[in-house]
Amino acid sequence: MTTFVLICRDAPDSRAKRPQVRERHLAYWRPLDEAGRLKMAGPMTDFAGSLFILEAESREEVAALARQDPYRLEGVFESFEIHPFRPVLPAAVYGGA
Repeated sequence: MTTFVLICRDAPDSRAKRPQVRERHLAYWRPLDEAGRLKMAGPMTDFAGSLFILEAESREEVAALARQDPYRLEGVFESFEIHPFRPVLPAAVYGGA
């Protein structure tokens, strides 16, 4: 497994749509969370979008997850970017190297 950062950018009218789709969005990610693969996720408080840190087999798997997210399907997210990520801190968890 590789760790990835997924940044989903909000559409201009996302504030109105987000509350209507939120429960489906959270339910969509719940299996990955329960499997321990979703390390952290949440909205940016300036309404720029949302950030996810997750483990996946490939960049393609992360892209498929992003494309099927209800927020993406309902127009809350207008785009996304994916980056491989190497956790270093906290050292107690990741060794600090």
